[in-house]
Amino acid sequence: MRIPSHVLLASLVLSTACATTGALPPSAPRAEPERPFGTLLQQTERQQAWLKERLEVALPRLMRQHGVEMWVVPMREYNEDPVFKALVSATSFAARRRTIFIFHDMGPDKGVVRLTLGGGSQGGLYEQRRMARKVDDGGTGRAIEPWGPDQWQMLKQVIEERQPKSIAINVSRIFAFADGLTHGEYLGMTEALGPEWTARLKPSGGLPVDVLAWRSEDEERFFAEETRLAWNIIETAFSRAVITPGVTRTVDVEWWMRQRLNDLGLDTWFHPSVSVQRQGTTEEQLGEDPIIQRGDVLHCDFGITALRLNTDTQHMGYVLREGETDVPEGLKQALARSNRLQDLVLEELRPGRTGNEVLHTVLGRMRQEGIDGTVYSHPVGLNGHGAGAVVGLWDRQEGVPGNGDHTLIPSMWYSVELQATSPVPEWGGQRVRSAQEEDVIIDASGRVRWALQRQTAFHLVR
Repeated sequence: MRIPSHVLLASLVLSTACATTGALPPSAPRAEPERPFGTLLQQTERQQAWLKERLEVALPRLMRQHGVEMWVVPMREYNEDPVFKALVSATSFAARRRTIFIFHDMGPDKGVVRLTLGGGSQGGLYEQRRMARKVDDGGTGRAIEPWGPDQWQMLKQVIEERQPKSIAINVSRIFAFADGLTHGEYLGMTEALGPEWTARLKPSGGLPVDVLAWRSEDEERFFAEETRLAWNIIETAFSRAVITPGVTRTVDVEWWMRQRLNDLGLDTWFHPSVSVQRQGTTEEQLGEDPIIQRGDVLHCDFGITALRLNTDTQHMGYVLREGETDVPEGLKQALARSNRLQDLVLEELRPGRTGNEVLHTVLGRMRQEGIDGTVYSHPVGLNGHGAGAVVGLWDRQEGVPGNGDHTLIPSMWYSVELQATSPVPEWGGQRVRSAQEEDVIIDASGRVRWALQRQTAFHLVR
């Protein structure tokens, strides 16, 4: 749902007035709360449908692609495995005491059996194994929750029943997303399983990475809505609704963006940043929190977290000088160069390639076209810096061993993050950095498209 700028401005004015005059009188009409993505219940129902599709459609396919017969994912409360958020309902905020998820692929005909030892059924999507012993609870006998050494014995019993040839666990020296099994849990598990079953343990490889990365079609639809809201907030932040040249500091804009999210009942996965480039002035001379002046080039980095999904957006703005009606042509050309670099990334970003292969191809084409830039794109989704292949780091343009060697898959998202630096004639040849970040969707067919659109013109502060 697009939020018009005048609505955003009205809410800003109202919040300022309330802070000045105190609470509204009882007789005053109260505005309905803004809920850009519906009520919490509506959001949860939507997330549950996503989880069901991930477990029923994506997980079997990914387990077979990675050669995993059985996958065991143990974790304790407040020390959850990174893949936890991809495996549970929106109403599960933490593991219950200890939760052990077990996934056993019985083949294409029977599918993947999903068991949980401890924790809930996640809306009926897992079969719960319970302890035999019960305790009196107000006159009602209730089965005790799996806990301690007995829980590890339950795991051993399940494994003995199912006789897997191998058991995947989340240990990795490359991906944090695939390294969620803590040392303490590993010791407890292997002590209970004994040498025969411990010998069948193997790293889960890229499976948890791709389970986290995979997105459904309805998540794609939601991502467009979420990205539109990010755009709307940036458009207002980079306008006279928020910025008064000669008065407003960059940190004021950052906190306006952060507060706007809070007012909408939403959050972010990082604090927004706003920076300035100014003709004839160095970064050191500007300092960390400059007052925004006319003629400044603005840059922001901003993300939204909603329904556990994250956006990541960097846009450029310009503060018109007195008498100016448009951005100087040299700055337009700088933005056009970073747009061209975006084109190159989109043309090379496709399933089956590794992140390093994409990076090397893009940088080669970039140099051929005479663009002075860097590429440092990354997956986005359930994490801001998401699970999947990294396409460069800002300080590692030669490639990223390990993280960059993972393969892109269909049905995942990327933040295309990069910069192109160009001399601007109107600024006496001073070099200006046009840094952009825009989210894209790689759909189930492997086609790449913008989650919403991309910035091709500066936001203007008049």
